[in-house]
Order: sequence, then structure tokens, then C-alpha cells
Amino acid sequence: MATTKVLISGASIAGPALARWLGRNGFDVTVVEKAPTARPGGQAVDFKGRTHHALLTRMGILDEVHARRTAKTDWRMVDANDHVNAVVPGEFIGGDVEILRGDLAGILLAQSAADAAYVFDDEITAITESDAGVDVAFARRPDERFDLVIGADGVHSAVRRLAFGPEDRYVETRGFYYAVASGQAPLGDLETRLPDGRGIAYGYNEPGRLALLGGQKAPNLFVFRAERPDYDRRDIASQRAFLESAFAGAGWRVPAALEASRAASDFYLDALARTRMTSFTQGRAALVGDAGYANTLGGFGTGLALIGAYVLAGELIAAGGDHAAAFAAYDRRMRKPTKIARTGNAGPFLAPPSTGRIRMRDWTFANPLMYRTMMWMTDTFATDDSLPDYPMR
Repeated sequence: MATTKVLISGASIAGPALARWLGRNGFDVTVVEKAPTARPGGQAVDFKGRTHHALLTRMGILDEVHARRTAKTDWRMVDANDHVNAVVPGEFIGGDVEILRGDLAGILLAQSAADAAYVFDDEITAITESDAGVDVAFARRPDERFDLVIGADGVHSAVRRLAFGPEDRYVETRGFYYAVASGQAPLGDLETRLPDGRGIAYGYNEPGRLALLGGQKAPNLFVFRAERPDYDRRDIASQRAFLESAFAGAGWRVPAALEASRAASDFYLDALARTRMTSFTQGRAALVGDAGYANTLGGFGTGLALIGAYVLAGELIAAGGDHAAAFAAYDRRMRKPTKIARTGNAGPFLAPPSTGRIRMRDWTFANPLMYRTMMWMTDTFATDDSLPDYPMR
């Protein structure tokens, strides 16, 4: 049987995880990444429950993830005078173990370096499929033919756009946006760490707006509602202007946080988006991770990305080269665990639309019964499905 030649677009989380499984099991794998290098740091991501624990164990990276984990961080929701109205526990926010996205990506890249060829600073520009394979055009390197093309390139996936159709057909936004910025959070003399090492972040809400400062998710995180996306995704200056317009007149420490964000070297703004896909394959192309099942700030994206990579690889290996059978099985198996990506919306929870809704959100964390119920729900989503046992290295 001829070796299956696979191109993966995206070298963040899902891409290297998939490259690792396929490369170690006889596939010829190339990973192309638009960024010039692997991206360090970034927001914290987390894993929760027995399914994620089992997968990290099978991948052989559980100990390394634990060794590089960040401390749990509680969110103290405060008013303009720093009075604490509620505490959102780190167990609710960060799962069982939390790690910076860049650190996790570094682990996965190191694990897969011998299993795939990595090409940075390039991207797919065109895909032409035929019975013989997929002819792929790149921005910089020569055209090349592959048997399969996998999109692991995020919510704005180029593979999805080229192989499935326009983004607005598969991705929806609900009027909420978020921005993350590096740099020092302007917290002054507020307590930022407990004696046991647990971190403290501070969240301040006004209707439709949240500023969260000092957390592991991001040093400066802003979530807000806006009528329309008045910014250019390719222009950082317009994104900063959009953020500052949305928070004009805000109180507390928000003006200082915006000032710090202006000088931040690492700044990112986008809409809170979720996909509405129940099939993640088309012809010889497939999607994994946020490209197929995104839900921004929903809390399950990284775990789903690793599960999806494992299932897609397992089905391709089990099918012995029959990608049509493997893709059908992948779609079938992933429909249930990705349901949370199609239904959740973090925007109204993080930035409630009214003062009354802000108070109600805070009350749920002060009420032990409501808090236990929410924890049970998140535990259920995280452990709702068991992993198939695929015969692969």
C-alpha cells in the first residue's frame, strides 16, 4: 500500500497533535504554518476530567503538562471601589490543569518534530481536488500534490474557506468581541497571589463590558458587546481603536488598562465566534480543532482539539488508507463531543447586558447550590464521552 501523503495547515495545538499520531503510524506528513515561528506564551488553556486525562496519558505528555502548568487563578469580581462582589473559583475557570497555550504548543511541536516536516512562514492559497489527490498552491513554496489536506488553522480557517465555502456559511458571531494584551496589569497594591500560590485576577463589569486584569488567561482581557465589527482584522491600529471606543467612559482601572494595552507587544482582537458544523469533512479535506468546532472562550476548545486529532488519526489508521470511510467515522464520532461548541456563548456570561444580569451572575457564585450545579454541568460536558481505543503507536 502506498504511503498516504497528508498536508496539515496550522502548527498550534491540533496540527502538531495530529502530525504526531499520523507520522508515528506510517503517514507522510507536512505541516504548514503561516506564522514565521512557533508562538510562545499566549493565553492559558486547560484540561478537565477523565477523558482529557486519559488522552494526555495516551499521548505521553501528561507529566510534562503538569510540570509546566500554571497556578489556579480565582477571579474576584469587583465594583469601581475594588469591593469584591463575588469570587469565581479557579476550578471553574481553569479545569484540573492549566498551561499556557505557547507552552503546550512547544510540547507538541517537540513531540512531533521527528514525525512531520514543518514549514513556517507560508500558507495555502488554493486547493484543487481530483481523483488522484489534492493539488495545493502555496504563497511561497512550489505547488505540491497530497492525498489529504487537513485544516487545523483556527476559526478563520483557510482550508475551510477553500474546500468547504465562505466563512460566513459556517461561523456565526453574536455581537461580542474580545481583546487580549500582554504587559503589566494596572492593579497597584491589590493582592495578586495567595500564600498557597493560587493567583488572583480582578474583573470589573459594566453592562455589556468586562475588563479582567492579572489573570493567567491573559494579563489584560477585555470582553464587550458592539453593534458591528468596526475594525480591520489585518490592522492592529484599527483593532485598538475599536477596543478603546467600546470602553470609552468606563470606570475603575479600565483607562489605565487600555493605556497599558497600547504599548503591549502582544495584542489580539476578534469576535467571539462559534462554528455551526456537524460534518467536518469534504472530499479529501477535513477540519480539526477550532477550524471545525470553535467556541471562543467557551472553555472546551483545547481539549476538543486534542480529542479531534486523536479520533481523526485513529480512524485514518484503522481504515487502512480509505479516507472516505475514515472521514465518515470521524464525523460520526465527533458529532456528540462537539455539541458544546455549537450551543454555548460565553459573551453574556462574561459581559452581561444589564446591571441586574451582572448581579445575577455574581450571585450564582455566592450561592453554593448554584455553583455546584454549574460545576456539575461543566464536568459532564468534559467527561461526556470515552475515547475509542485505536490500535496505533
